[in-house]
Amino acid sequence: MFKNLIITSVLGALAIVLGAFGAHALKESLSATELLSFETAVRYQMYHVIVLLFVNTYNGFTISQKNKISLFFFLGILFFSGSIYAINLTSITAKSIWFVTPLGGLFFIIGWILMITLFVKKISNK
Repeated sequence: MFKNLIITSVLGALAIVLGAFGAHALKESLSATELLSFETAVRYQMYHVIVLLFVNTYNGFTISQKNKISLFFFLGILFFSGSIYAINLTSITAKSIWFVTPLGGLFFIIGWILMITLFVKKISNK
């Protein structure tokens, strides 16, 4: 569990660094559309960092459940946000990794569905 919290904290700090980098250093080098895309990656990363903090401090999940949810959200951040960062910060084109961003979105969705399933089971067990 603490490993998940450490990774989450690092991802939160990176979201702040990347957000500031995007707002200041990239303003001149990215188009408005590219900057908006970059901001979306930062925003989705931070949203899921906040959820990861909840997941990994919530007493209603087992360690195994926390690890599984965390894995899907970590993969979502890596594939979704990471691919957008790569497209905007390197010479990698969206066409060359077109499948990576939606795969990250799918990992996010799976993590959310897993949480929904666990909460529904908790309600039905009462």
